[in-house]
Amino acid sequence: MTDLKLLALDTDDLSIISAHMQDAVFKTGDLAFAPRPGLFSLTVNRFVWEKADASARGLVKGADKGYERHRAVLGFKRVSAVRSIGFDRSGADEVLSLLAIRFVAKGEGPDGVIELVLSGSGMIALDVECIEAQLTDTGGAWGTGSRPDHKAD
Repeated sequence: MTDLKLLALDTDDLSIISAHMQDAVFKTGDLAFAPRPGLFSLTVNRFVWEKADASARGLVKGADKGYERHRAVLGFKRVSAVRSIGFDRSGADEVLSLLAIRFVAKGEGPDGVIELVLSGSGMIALDVECIEAQLTDTGGAWGTGSRPDHKAD
């Protein structure tokens, strides 16, 4: 598989990155924020949804476990503040699951809040001047036997 490299500069682009990041898992210790340059990054194990249907039908060669995960980094620029709710940031080994990424504009300008929606009612909110995000696969893919499943209650 070719490594994924995506750039988001508007809400449409961000929705594509959100789709590729759905069900990515990471540890709290994989969050990083550098306030001076305004950079926020998140290192994840993303579920490779773009191959999931082919894997389920047995069309992916070498996918002995059925599905894949890929190490990736998601970075945001022009971040002025980071807030979180629903999890303990001091527990570096707590595993979190990302469900979606969305943008909430402040007024008519390009500034707003990027929300990283987590399972279990958690969220990370990034105050940004504008949307500027990049998703990059950084390592090889590995097989996994389980596919994320979200059952409605």
